[in-house]
Amino acid sequence: MNYCSNCGSNALKFSIPEGDHLPRFICSKCHSIHYQNPRMIVGCIIENEKGEIMLCKRGIEPRLGFWNLPCGFLENNETVEDGAIREVFEETGAKVQLGKLHSIYNLVKAQQVYLIFQAKMQDDHYQTTPESTAIEFFPLNEIPWDQIAFSSNSHAIEHLIQKRKGLAEGLSIGSYQNQN
Repeated sequence: MNYCSNCGSNALKFSIPEGDHLPRFICSKCHSIHYQNPRMIVGCIIENEKGEIMLCKRGIEPRLGFWNLPCGFLENNETVEDGAIREVFEETGAKVQLGKLHSIYNLVKAQQVYLIFQAKMQDDHYQTTPESTAIEFFPLNEIPWDQIAFSSNSHAIEHLIQKRKGLAEGLSIGSYQNQN
């Protein structure tokens, strides 16, 4: 952080405010404390009637050309459910009906928290977009693991596999300490 978003001053210091326990950017001019919090990423693990899941080949960085679940940043003034539906539509042109929250994944070093819902297609329509250069439904035994873009996606898919085998149920919570 270079400038105070409250007064515009560049007189920022990074220290622990009185009564706090973590260092924060503090403006020496107006004394505003700037809290920085994790970013929320929302999306879906979409299954078709055959039990295959939708993966999208990334058309943008990071991880251009790798496969991922349709996910993206939650916007202000948006619920996590609305954000997940919007992200699917932006990346695939598909309309989905959300099911239960499937997984929560903490990507600690990147300051991100992923919320991935189960979802079903409302119809058969989907299309490539600038964000997704290819879209395919994969059987769980044909997932291109070495081409999956993010650890959050691998975690969600692995949890679905464990659920189908009867080895897991409900919501999965996972974490990865290093940025991926």
